[in-house]
Amino acid sequence: MKKLLLAGVGLLALGVASASAADIQRRQVVTKSAPLYTPVSVYNWTGFYVGINGGGGWGRSDFGPTLPTGTFNTSGALIGSTVGYNYQMGNIVLGVEGDVDWTNIRGSAACAGITCSVRNDWLATARGRLGYAFDRWMPYVTGGAAFGNIKTDVSGLAGGNTTKTGWTVGGGLEAAIAGPWTAKVEYLHVDLGRGGSVLGSDASFKTDIVRAGLNYRF
Repeated sequence: MKKLLLAGVGLLALGVASASAADIQRRQVVTKSAPLYTPVSVYNWTGFYVGINGGGGWGRSDFGPTLPTGTFNTSGALIGSTVGYNYQMGNIVLGVEGDVDWTNIRGSAACAGITCSVRNDWLATARGRLGYAFDRWMPYVTGGAAFGNIKTDVSGLAGGNTTKTGWTVGGGLEAAIAGPWTAKVEYLHVDLGRGGSVLGSDASFKTDIVRAGLNYRF
């Protein structure tokens, strides 16, 4: 009888010990601390900035109606300055941007046996921007008003020069490169309408601009 009693007590003690060990093991698994991760800093695009830009424009123009030319190509370089402001909300970046560029976009064609030419000497834009930030990279779309001159010449005999207001739309990609510096590449389509009236004709001016820029954010 005593042997049976001792055997039962031993089995009970063994069961309690096994249960306790399993419980301790479960607690260790549940309460195991998660690994700590060092937060990665996220670039913030909010702020004023100034910069420079440069590139080229390629477009189409035409004279008419008294000196018809049909459409002809225009092209040339541009360089200028930029100012703007960004405000970031989550990944969305809202901004306004303006720029003024010296340009040398020109072209010419035969008209009534002589030569008619068109030139744009300066171009400015005032645009809104909508971007989506991937940390230090931001693709964006942009659009707004365009301002510039349409200058015409008919074989050096007569000419016209009109300041016009038109529109522009485009997009680009901007990246933070070092500290407050960012770099961008941008495409804009610009339409200034018609101007530069001379001898009963005027000229259209449309151009596609590809340019790069470097900005400093305050």
